[in-house]
Amino acid sequence: MKNQKNSKSKNTDTNTYTQIHIQTVFAVRYREALIEPSWRERLYQYLTAIVQEQGHQILAVGGTVNHIHILFGMRPTQSLSSLMLRVKRETSEWINQQGFCQGDFAWQTGYGAFSYSKSQVPKVVQYIQNQECHHAKRTFREEYLDMLKKAEVEFDEKYIFEDVS
Repeated sequence: MKNQKNSKSKNTDTNTYTQIHIQTVFAVRYREALIEPSWRERLYQYLTAIVQEQGHQILAVGGTVNHIHILFGMRPTQSLSSLMLRVKRETSEWINQQGFCQGDFAWQTGYGAFSYSKSQVPKVVQYIQNQECHHAKRTFREEYLDMLKKAEVEFDEKYIFEDVS
């Protein structure tokens, strides 16, 4: 007689242990100031639900009128690009369904993604929570380019931001 323990199929995630902290940054198309304070918190809650539904852990969400930062603990069960596609698609659909903006709301194509060690997480959380104060001193463009440079991410500036044609 077979041992019951050995006859079960092995769950490949059972013995997988990770600590992956990712900050993503993405902007409203053309960096327009469309995310109003009156509904911003509801957007963060909706976005949080999407990320958590995918099995990831939200650590911080913040932003301003034209962009969002998300810091989360990522499970290796999904690609980052798949998650971000879902977050951006579902939040833009939700914003449009709610009628928060005149015309169609859309996110800029692409996003920035940066990884952090556990010891860096508290500092990143604080940074994300203080976006309004932070952007009183510098623009989103300056912030984003600085993040890319500090992380030593190679980029072509002509592809960083989509401009109004």
